Amino acid sequence: MQLKTKLEILADAAKYDASCASSGSVRRHSGGTTKGVGSTGGAGICHSYAPDGRCISLLKVLLTNACIYDCHYCVNRRSSDVRRAQFTVEEVVSLTLEFYKRNYIEGLFLSSGIIRNPDHTMERVVEVARQLRVDHAFRGYIHLKTIPEASQALIDQAGEYADRISINIELPTQQSLDRLAPEKNLNRTQQAMGGIRQRIEADGERQRSRVPESAKPRPFAPAGQSSQMIVGADEAPDRQLLERADVLYGAYRLKRVYYSAFSPIPSTSPILPVQQPPLIREHRLYQSDWLMRFYGYTVDEIAPSDHPQLALDIDPKLAWALRSRDVFPVDVNRGSREWLLRVPGIGVRSVERILKIRRWSSLRLEDLRKLGISLKQCLPFIITVDHHPHRLGLDSDRLRERLAPKPTQMEFAFAQAKEAARTGEQ
Repeated sequence: MQLKTKLEILADAAKYDASCASSGSVRRHSGGTTKGVGSTGGAGICHSYAPDGRCISLLKVLLTNACIYDCHYCVNRRSSDVRRAQFTVEEVVSLTLEFYKRNYIEGLFLSSGIIRNPDHTMERVVEVARQLRVDHAFRGYIHLKTIPEASQALIDQAGEYADRISINIELPTQQSLDRLAPEKNLNRTQQAMGGIRQRIEADGERQRSRVPESAKPRPFAPAGQSSQMIVGADEAPDRQLLERADVLYGAYRLKRVYYSAFSPIPSTSPILPVQQPPLIREHRLYQSDWLMRFYGYTVDEIAPSDHPQLALDIDPKLAWALRSRDVFPVDVNRGSREWLLRVPGIGVRSVERILKIRRWSSLRLEDLRKLGISLKQCLPFIITVDHHPHRLGLDSDRLRERLAPKPTQMEFAFAQAKEAARTGEQ
């Protein structure tokens, strides 16, 4: 099979994995006595580096789409009749270097179907990264998808060469895995994540030591680890997805959990849904994830047990505010940072600006408008010098009707925010 044909097949097969954002990497350069290829920082580099989390361009491929597993939601499962292909290690290395030299990419995202057994597959994935780093002095970004059933020694090697490593948890419960991915085990996956967390934390201690920089080893997976969950392939409500994400963030210190709306695949399994879930559901999960990580919300607040599915017509922050009218309004000039973050329409940066400005003067509505805050969203929930929401006389039902975006507005907002949510720019 020609290399071009392999690339077409294996790049297309990799498109279902959403967990390839490149945020969190550290700067490396090609200075000193050793010259390198593909540096993401330093002199002479013509492409941009995104330390704020913006995604850089990556060559995203599978080593092979042949797989001994039979996960029903996966187009590459062993019972699927898709066309198969397989790269050699040298072919992936050559493609990465040649694409980089032509300024097509700035790094590599490499995953693979399971061939022979997990250790054999993991050895080949690691060998690609080793050759790039050691044999070709590649300094670009590398993200490796690891296999939880592989030995811890091989996963450790992956972290030695990669900027980020990830293990896809796919479904939030073992019950769903038993039905749709019988070869996968939730506990085994989380044990692998725990081992990665221990290595990252131990390496962090070494990096903070007083040993000279030249004597320190390369950081272990400096961009951390991530995972992905499929939305809508099983009956799990949004609450279960968020509960699992909360465990992954808390117990295993993951950098990101990605949510990928299930999409019907060729030769689909008869036990899968016929249609994909609405894409806005995926977006609401990203918004909820953001609220948990940066706004201090809990799963119970976002998706309480009596409302386990997120509202699709309004964002989860507004939904919580409408359920919690008794805690509003919040005085912009006196409220704590915690409560200002709970106000719909006011984000983290705006809260920080408000806290600074109000030290010197009292804020009015015009001041909030100048800060770029959406007054339509926040007016019913705040008090300023020249505004008190009780004068509006709106109950929660009327307020929801007033604040919910029109269908065309929601489609436009979703199109703009979808990619930003995936790459961390919310």
